[in-house]
Amino acid sequence: MRRRVSFLVIPFILALCSLAFTQAPPPIERVQVAPPVRGIDPPDPNATAEQLEQRGDELRGEKNFLDAMDYFKAALAKNPNSPTLYNKMGIVNLQTHHLKDAKKNFERTTKIDKKFADGYNNLAVTYYYEKKYGKAIKLYTKAIELREDAASYFNNLGAAYFAKKDYEKAVLAYAKAVQLDPDVLERTSRIGVSAQLPSPEDRAKYDFVIARLYAKQGLTERALQYLRRAMEEGYKDVRAVYKDADFADLRKDPRFAELMAAKPPAIPE
Repeated sequence: MRRRVSFLVIPFILALCSLAFTQAPPPIERVQVAPPVRGIDPPDPNATAEQLEQRGDELRGEKNFLDAMDYFKAALAKNPNSPTLYNKMGIVNLQTHHLKDAKKNFERTTKIDKKFADGYNNLAVTYYYEKKYGKAIKLYTKAIELREDAASYFNNLGAAYFAKKDYEKAVLAYAKAVQLDPDVLERTSRIGVSAQLPSPEDRAKYDFVIARLYAKQGLTERALQYLRRAMEEGYKDVRAVYKDADFADLRKDPRFAELMAAKPPAIPE
């Protein structure tokens, strides 16, 4: 009797399963496939180290950083003692936010060529972003000893001193940078400096210091620009512009009076 019930139940269960599978299927999501996009050709094994490096430079200029790295690595396989290639790899590492890899490549650069100034400067950048300012300052100083005409090195040194709150030395370094190249601060982003300054007060002071530096150099437009920034950052001692000798010529410009009268409100964080 039990066996007969089992035979009767099984077809019923199968019938239910059949109903379940024969119900209307869920809506189909149709995905349209785009035409294939041609990627970057891999490094040619028959290319010379120079050709591979040149192609890597082009890709880096196009912001194809990972492809550029492939070409630099292929070039290094053919020229394993090139400080320039290790330096370029380190720069790509920085651009892709791989700080540890960048540091290793810059260290290799300076070991291969102890007079490679860019290697020391770029290695210092990695310590700067780690907020190890003392180490960064030593390396920037080393780079400057090897190449005294590089405005960007002095600019970086100024940023490290400023982040360390050694404002007097920061001003001296910035002043040298602007003396070598009046446009250096405009070509290098202040974002990197601001990232190291923990408070709005520090950022405001930075802008005021740069305004004073430009005013002393007679670069009125830029002095006014940074003075406005300092005011917008809420710099508390902004009225020092009326007494500071470095602002003497700027005070004669009508736009200075207009700016001070306007009193740009501090931009909230």
